[in-house]
Amino acid sequence: MKKIVICALCIVHCALLGAQPHLWSLRECCDYAVEHNISIKQQQNQRRQQELTLSTSKNSRLPDLSGSVGQNFSFGRGLTAQNTYSNTNTSSTSFSLGTSMPIFTGFQIPNQIKLDQLNLEAATADLEKAKNDIRMQVAQAYVQILYDMEIAEVAHRQIEIDSMQVVRLQAFVDNGKAAEAELSQQKATLANSRLTATQADNNTRLAILSLTQLLELPTPDGFAIVKPNLDELVGLSGLSELITPDQIYAEALGVKPEILSQELKLKGTEHSIKIAQAGNLPSLSLSGGLGTNYYTTSGFKSDAFGTQLKNNFSQYIGLNLNVPIFNRFQTRNNIRNARINQENQQLALENTKKTLYKDIQQVYYNALNAQSKEKSSEEALKSTKDAFQLMQAKYENGKATITEFNESKNTYLKSESDLVQARYENLYQHALIEFYRGKDLNF
Repeated sequence: MKKIVICALCIVHCALLGAQPHLWSLRECCDYAVEHNISIKQQQNQRRQQELTLSTSKNSRLPDLSGSVGQNFSFGRGLTAQNTYSNTNTSSTSFSLGTSMPIFTGFQIPNQIKLDQLNLEAATADLEKAKNDIRMQVAQAYVQILYDMEIAEVAHRQIEIDSMQVVRLQAFVDNGKAAEAELSQQKATLANSRLTATQADNNTRLAILSLTQLLELPTPDGFAIVKPNLDELVGLSGLSELITPDQIYAEALGVKPEILSQELKLKGTEHSIKIAQAGNLPSLSLSGGLGTNYYTTSGFKSDAFGTQLKNNFSQYIGLNLNVPIFNRFQTRNNIRNARINQENQQLALENTKKTLYKDIQQVYYNALNAQSKEKSSEEALKSTKDAFQLMQAKYENGKATITEFNESKNTYLKSESDLVQARYENLYQHALIEFYRGKDLNF
């Protein structure tokens, strides 16, 4: 019987453990979003298309092969074998097999292959850029949930404090030591605290919804995240005095995929110009083929089908040289257009670098502000906590009014909220700085 009870308790314990929701870490959220986000899947398809484009360019060096079969019928007057005209019906059947291979194309094919190879590398960098963008969005939504959860906890603690005061005042009213108006005022304060907590809970649910939508989850039900220990994170998100936005930017230039993508595209414009210049050079191709036909004329005897195919069998091979002389300035304009595209790509690279530097500056100074705000919030919390404890003692001894007590309490709880916000903001901005330096986005 004892063994049965122990087994039953184990089963219940395992069932309770299984019922606990899975807690998502920031890394898990980022990995899941990268794997399931639709925009990233679209970017992956664009990269696959670029792979096919490169394959097509490489295969353009190979000879082609085509076959054809033709059947013709002719009615009315026509030239006969005796070089006279008569009303006859004729028919002919032809078979051919041909091939051609480029020998020299003004270096167009090798430059096209190099261009498509660079475009493939740029598409790979664009894919990584899309992944980084979704990671940053997920991290921001993740921090928003943490912040809203902390605010909700503060709001619920406020309900506990107000509820205790209502109970206390009710006892005083019953004993004739407090006025009914004072109790009503405290009940109104409790109602407002409950409204604030309800709004905080709603904000938390909306923040969870935003994150689950980024993850492409069908529903936010049962979704929960890992809540880091803020006490352990204190002091881990400070900025070194030696690091500067210029140093972060120098590191980011070598690791950020958006910079790599623009640089690769700029290299590609050099080959685009060479492809356009190939229009001024002659091209040479090799061609060859096989062919035969079968011919009949009404009123005349024709050889058998197989005999004609054998007798009419022919082969050919040839070299085709094409020398451009004048094409209405099309090649000239193509070269000029390619050079303009190169200038535009150079400007795009410079603009991307400037945007990156501005983003790093923004994150850097946001991190400095958040770090300073966190330190100030810690000092403010300590002061307001001490003030609240003194006011609470004065109120319990009848030396302060309920209004003074609530004002002190609200100031103290607001200081708690401000500190939580400052800590998470500092943590997030510091994580972004490390992310720009090429490290994983995590905390």
